[in-house]
Amino acid sequence: MERLASTEVKNRHTELGLSDEQVISMYRDMLLARKVDERTWLLNRAGKIPFVLSCQGQEAAQVGAAYALDRNKDFLCPYYRDIGVVTVFGMTARDLMLNSFAKAEDPNSGGRQMPGHFGGKKYRILTGSSPVTTQVPHAVGMALAGRMEGKDLVVFTSFGEGSSNQGDFHEGANFAGVHKLPVIFFCENNKYAISVPYEKQVACESIADRAKGYGFPGVSVDASDPLEVYKVTKEAVDRARRGEGPTLIEALCFRFTPHSSDDDDRGYRPEGEVAEEKKKDPLPLFNAYLKEVGVLTAEVEKEIHDWVDKEVDEATEYAENAPAPAPESTLKHVYAEKGE
Repeated sequence: MERLASTEVKNRHTELGLSDEQVISMYRDMLLARKVDERTWLLNRAGKIPFVLSCQGQEAAQVGAAYALDRNKDFLCPYYRDIGVVTVFGMTARDLMLNSFAKAEDPNSGGRQMPGHFGGKKYRILTGSSPVTTQVPHAVGMALAGRMEGKDLVVFTSFGEGSSNQGDFHEGANFAGVHKLPVIFFCENNKYAISVPYEKQVACESIADRAKGYGFPGVSVDASDPLEVYKVTKEAVDRARRGEGPTLIEALCFRFTPHSSDDDDRGYRPEGEVAEEKKKDPLPLFNAYLKEVGVLTAEVEKEIHDWVDKEVDEATEYAENAPAPAPESTLKHVYAEKGE
């Protein structure tokens, strides 16, 4: 993707109502998501953690969208790649590492679920589950509950483009459209549903086109740019708060890694495709923008990188040495206990 001329990129974030401090924080959160992800791959290959579902390449989509939400009022129903989204809503590197190591202190499930199954009441994140797309009708239900209780809330639910083929998506979108519920359907289209390329998944040109059938807007956005993602998501959030109903956002991105640590993408990706897509890596592109508008100085960049490296190192050490769940707690939260 070609760089825009400096006169065109000047102060794009201020035009969107974002301060210099906010875009620096966006960059920090994107970098933290990337570094946590990279570390988990190393730990997996070293045999220390069992499984990785990567967000690499999708950080701008996730962080840009999350910054358009209100962390004190809105709710998340994310999918398994959304490290960037949950980081913005308060999950720390330590939380994520405890989840990856399946330790007792894991705030998501106490070590009971696979990595990437995010959840936590204090973070306003509804617990995810392994069957894909089940979070979509759950998000719609939460939005309906908020409407019935008279609460000013928006529910954000994310999923891959493969999930948009599931019945859960269509049922949720139809119900939300009929009742004009405050839901953001956020499709992170990374071009592959595990090993199945986009053109073999759907017949329509764009996932965003599917919104027409349910009576609400659909928009596609270049998800290598967190500011563009923020812009369209903020418009969708504002629309939802006005009572005008849901929006389907298709964030066009690319995952730089295999589907998971158990996948070998060399069997289905054309040679050279990943290298070509990495030319649109959102981290260096956003870094360049911030430097061009004079927000990211060499000193600030070093401070951010030093802080992120320290966070990831300390989180890894803490989680690796943290206690595992007690065997006798295996059935806790599975069956109702006396007195509950």
